Amino acid sequence: MPALEVIHENKDFLVVNKAAGLISERSPYEAVTVETQVLGHLLKGRPKPYIGIIHRLDRVTSGVLVLAKKKSILVEFNKLFGSRKVQKTYLAIVKDKPAKNRANLTNFLVKNHKEKRADIVMAKTKDAQSCMLSYRVIGKNEVGYLLEVRPKTGRFHQIRAQLAHIGLPIIGDAKYGSDREYLPLSICLHAWKLAYEVPGSKERHTFEAPLPDNDFWKFGAIDT
Repeated sequence: MPALEVIHENKDFLVVNKAAGLISERSPYEAVTVETQVLGHLLKGRPKPYIGIIHRLDRVTSGVLVLAKKKSILVEFNKLFGSRKVQKTYLAIVKDKPAKNRANLTNFLVKNHKEKRADIVMAKTKDAQSCMLSYRVIGKNEVGYLLEVRPKTGRFHQIRAQLAHIGLPIIGDAKYGSDREYLPLSICLHAWKLAYEVPGSKERHTFEAPLPDNDFWKFGAIDT
């Protein structure tokens, strides 16, 4: 299992580059999770560290994850995320060329509990939630096309479901129709950047997670 990769740490929180294949929170069914890795890291400095789970990434997704080291900081971040003032930027690799180099997608999504996936439906129902994202093509290699994706909402599996709905399943994501294999317990979806403005100031924080180190992610210069 990959070692914990810390991107940034201060007295209030730390930012890690989550490895694909791990779940975010501790679980009695998982020997290693991001939270247990962080606990091991923090125990080197104090005997009873606090770890606050601010947000999560799917097991199959890698990238930026923020964890609070104080209860008060967890509360502050929860308010920040709840206000939708945190900008998340993902990278996804798809096999086929998108019909448009950039687009805004708006759909209705229903959580399919039985199959543990999200289904796109054509009309608003009592169980459906609106989901929105924008994407643009920023690279190409022999594997496929690199998309920069910015979700406007934070729905369950929305990036995976919305891209698959327009014929662009993420490589490795067999649950949503990909016929291209990737690494075990992983898909080509990476939480690349997370940015927010500190409440009450003009100060802006941006954290960036290095891309996975394998041939799928070798694109040379990326159009940023």
